[in-house]
Amino acid sequence: MSGPVTLTDVHIWNGVDAHYLDGADAVRIEAGRITAIGRADALREGAITHGCNGRTLLPGLIDAHVHLCLDPNIRAALEQGRETPEALRAVMAERCKAMVEAGITTARDLGGGTWDELIIRDRILAGELPGPRLVCSGQPITSVRGHCHFWGGEANDLEEALEVLERQIAKGVDLIKVMATGGNLTPGSTPALAQFDEPTIIRIVERSTAHGRHVAAHCHGTAGIRHATAAGVTTIEHCSWVGTDGWGVDYDEETAKQIGARGIWVSPTISANWKRHLGRAEFESRVRDNFRRMREAGVKLIASTDAGIPNVFHHQLPLALPLFAHFANLSPVEVLRAATSDCATAIGLGARTGRIEPGLCADLVLVEGDVLADLDTLAKPVQVWARGVPVL
Repeated sequence: MSGPVTLTDVHIWNGVDAHYLDGADAVRIEAGRITAIGRADALREGAITHGCNGRTLLPGLIDAHVHLCLDPNIRAALEQGRETPEALRAVMAERCKAMVEAGITTARDLGGGTWDELIIRDRILAGELPGPRLVCSGQPITSVRGHCHFWGGEANDLEEALEVLERQIAKGVDLIKVMATGGNLTPGSTPALAQFDEPTIIRIVERSTAHGRHVAAHCHGTAGIRHATAAGVTTIEHCSWVGTDGWGVDYDEETAKQIGARGIWVSPTISANWKRHLGRAEFESRVRDNFRRMREAGVKLIASTDAGIPNVFHHQLPLALPLFAHFANLSPVEVLRAATSDCATAIGLGARTGRIEPGLCADLVLVEGDVLADLDTLAKPVQVWARGVPVL
């Protein structure tokens, strides 16, 4: 895009307020950033004008948990990654293109084995590939034969865990991921069980902080959630409250209060594939009740899907958000904040994206209809801008 562009005749949701902006129907973009918001007549001068016909403009969506290296059509984890490096990077690039075309302008990649997502990250930022801005963790720190051990981040003790951490830093990752519990994707792993003790997670967070990196902790089981909370991780992924008697049955009120008090964000990875849970009365009731109690305890939620795991496709965050609203008892505007401004803040990008505000990157989505009343309008974006560049 060359020269200033002014988008006119739009209803603007800025990523924060519970209503559209009053007295503003235009946004001016220059050099990839938003430079002004106001009335069209005041923002036209010297700019190419793009009329939007009364549609709704909102910040680009953010998915806080994806895995670009995983093919959601493959069910067995050990069957993944059999492509050549060149073929893998090509399909990862295709996934990124589909994501940004769906309105996802930022995503956090939380694990792979070969750092190819870092190559894709850098090519996107260089303008060589279309795609969302990527924040990448590289190889997750995990226990020996633990969850996603096949990605190369196994550690037998604290010393080895810190060696894995330093290896990620040397590769140029943006954050550190630690598998605080087991997970379903890995044969022989148990989601309810903690993989590291509390002192180890604390030291991982301390070392990451010293490197200027935040920590995302994979946590299904309640013991692991407690350890991650005590360590002060930035985000708890999943937060499933799994106990020995099943999924979501081991809710811990005191830990939830600590999550809220410490300002730790919960990234619950509710995807479009959660549609399969609708009508499962016991599961729905238990999950919705857990989310209700978490929010009453002050826990803040962000949007995420775990894209790449079986049947969770990388471009389907817009389809997941209505389900997020249902299971987490959120209003449309609360879900939208969780997928824009709140998510940007949680992953360290609040000064760069997540809101429609002068000085921030022009990551924007244009949709038909009233997105504050109907999240389904997100499913078919009319236009997307990623860092000021039109995508569709």
